[in-house]
Amino acid sequence: MTIWDFLVIGLFGLMMLAIGRYYSNRTQSADDYLLGGRNLNPFMVGLSLFATLTSTLSYLAYPGEIVKHGPMIFASMVSFPIVFIIVGWLLIPSIMKLHATSAYELLEARLGTLGRLLGSGMFITLRMFWMASILYATASTVVVPIFKLDPQWIPLICAVMGAFTVLYTTEGGFRAVIVTDAIQSLVMVGGAILTIGLVSYSMGGFTPWWPNHWMDHWAPPKFWHEEGARITFVGAFVNMLVWMTCTTGSDQMAIQRYLSTRDVRAARWTMGVHLLTDVVIGVLLGLVGVAVLGYFMANPSLFGGTADALKDADKLFPKFIVIGLPPGMTGLIIAAILSAALSSLSSGVNSSCAVITHDFLKIFNPRKRGPREEVRLARIVSVIVGVIIVLLTLVNRWLVQKEIVTNLIDLCMKVVNLLTAPIFVLFFLAMFVPWSTSIGGLCAVLAAITTAVGVTFYKWWGLNFLFSGAMSLTIGIIVGMIVSGVEMTMRGKRFDGPVSDE
Repeated sequence: MTIWDFLVIGLFGLMMLAIGRYYSNRTQSADDYLLGGRNLNPFMVGLSLFATLTSTLSYLAYPGEIVKHGPMIFASMVSFPIVFIIVGWLLIPSIMKLHATSAYELLEARLGTLGRLLGSGMFITLRMFWMASILYATASTVVVPIFKLDPQWIPLICAVMGAFTVLYTTEGGFRAVIVTDAIQSLVMVGGAILTIGLVSYSMGGFTPWWPNHWMDHWAPPKFWHEEGARITFVGAFVNMLVWMTCTTGSDQMAIQRYLSTRDVRAARWTMGVHLLTDVVIGVLLGLVGVAVLGYFMANPSLFGGTADALKDADKLFPKFIVIGLPPGMTGLIIAAILSAALSSLSSGVNSSCAVITHDFLKIFNPRKRGPREEVRLARIVSVIVGVIIVLLTLVNRWLVQKEIVTNLIDLCMKVVNLLTAPIFVLFFLAMFVPWSTSIGGLCAVLAAITTAVGVTFYKWWGLNFLFSGAMSLTIGIIVGMIVSGVEMTMRGKRFDGPVSDE
């Protein structure tokens, strides 16, 4: 690290703070603070959605996954056209009909207040742990090794990053989140391209690092599911199909972005931009993984040997940043990785704030508040969310120390996403099952969570974690339909119209 690297990182941070300050005086109401006035540019919002869901976990996990396990993970992208059709034409029209702030207001019409609070509670739990995982991953795999710090400083690093994000997020509200996310998404793309270019330049072209055969340490590619196989084409496809549909169709961070645009067509554009950018950065990060692998195989002494490089695959990209980049360029790549973290954190804080204020505070304390008081309350909630996230990073540290997760992909899929499908189960019941009830939704969620845990950690039915979402979604929906049907039959009611237990 040179003075130029620190200067680049410092300028990047100041730019984020300046954007927050710029929009702070343009936030006059809770609608401005949480939805940007509902007339934002769909291209910018699409880039924001991409940046939000592409956290440091993804930015470092993709190269690390390619290094350690090969390119089979990219089979997941084949599912994107199907996701676009399902979300764009089946879900977004229903979502946009509801002039809401929280996604979970949609659940109350059919599943009652219990269903709404259940969905909101699961979202907050999911995103709190997700943001804590992002903070921990950024501190432990980027900041500590790059700046050569003692790991005991990880909690303090997490606290500083959390405070910085909350500062510009609480000042500028949703407009600041969208603009900074869009800038950060471009920085992420640029960082990946720059890394590939610099590896190629240092090795004399693409050919020296491009593998001419299937690496010996990569598991043989498999199409159908096989017990014991970590990733197959079908497994990666099904996992991404379920995860992306559930996330972009029921997660507050996605739905909040649709609601910030003017109509259904603009919301579809948002979804399309997100998926297209996701493909571009996914391919680029895959090439980054192959490139840095080729670089360290050509220079094994730089990482203590090939075996060490493969063992700590998630740290290979950060290691290249330290030793393989010229002055100034290291700062740019670090800024790209920090962008992945900050964009997700700022969006998560803002979305969590929207859910807490609209789905909990307004229900349990429905007192009428003026526009300025609502904005002040939202900012206070955002600060509290930031504090909780920092504290939860200690849980991630424990998971890693106990070796419950072995790499960042495992952390993403095994821990962070356990509630993704159960949340979508509620939306499916509310939108497509006319006889759904609150009790049916509760039973569906319990069944879905139990299934996700069983498949992820205990390999029920011989399946691995890639199938946890699909099985969780399927069993949750079936249980919800059956329990709701039985309850309706016992009540002697018709299977139509909203049903609530209140």
